[in-house]
Amino acid sequence: MAAGHVSGVGRRSGAVADFLRSQPLGAFGLAFILVMAFAAIFADHIVRYDPEAIDFASMLAPPSLEHPFGTDVFGRDIFTRIVYGARTALTIGFLSAFLGTTIGGLIGIVSAYFGGRVDLVVQRFVDIVLSFPIIVLALVVVAVVGKTPVWGIDLNLVLAIAIPIIPRSCRVMRAAAMSVRSMPYIDAARAGGYSSLWIVLRHFVPNVLAPYLILFTAYVAQAILLEASLSFLGLGVTEPKPAWGLMLAGDNSNFYQEAPWMILFPGLAISLSVFAFNLFGDSLRDWLDPKFRT
Repeated sequence: MAAGHVSGVGRRSGAVADFLRSQPLGAFGLAFILVMAFAAIFADHIVRYDPEAIDFASMLAPPSLEHPFGTDVFGRDIFTRIVYGARTALTIGFLSAFLGTTIGGLIGIVSAYFGGRVDLVVQRFVDIVLSFPIIVLALVVVAVVGKTPVWGIDLNLVLAIAIPIIPRSCRVMRAAAMSVRSMPYIDAARAGGYSSLWIVLRHFVPNVLAPYLILFTAYVAQAILLEASLSFLGLGVTEPKPAWGLMLAGDNSNFYQEAPWMILFPGLAISLSVFAFNLFGDSLRDWLDPKFRT
């Protein structure tokens, strides 16, 4: 048992080393994501200021040793708010991407497995939802359901971002599941009398796990960008909670000439985080899919 455990650990560590060696851009993206996660988890120990504390004596202070990224119109330290904003972005991003990708993936697998009228009805409904741009659909959902903070997390905002992800994930996962459906072992399992639930969990889910992981990483980036967009428009995170999109909105945008650091650093945080997740997702696809290997 111990030897098997050590062997499994060795295989996993070897796979990680192979990914880091063969996908340097993906390794960079993963490193940036880990730094973001570290900052989000240990934000209380990294910064020395309260992200919501107002200090009118330090209003619009330029970057300095005391305030590395300067301060905003309320004298709040921008570096502190960016670090805490990483917690907001990753929490909403991961929850929204997980919820949307998982639900959409399960619907896609079920649609591919049963086929026929079930597949026809599901895919036509997916076509209808896909006709709406993702930001427009998110705006409609968040405007309808409102805001309901639970344990410091706006669950309705998470839902508003997850819903536009569901049909896009469903379409991709259905395509992956259709290739599994045509395999001989699926017909053998059906002939053996196994239930549909057992076949889906035993054969479909493990075989579509790779595209699921790729979609998940890509949609985390999409969810972070959507959260920032909704917060910028006043339909996402609200003051005084720190959020990158919120830091670009309101009075901050009126001081872009006098205090450009107020929009420069939050914009960089959004751009680099989305870029890192996209790099990691693309590299993960290249590494997992043999068709992309050289």
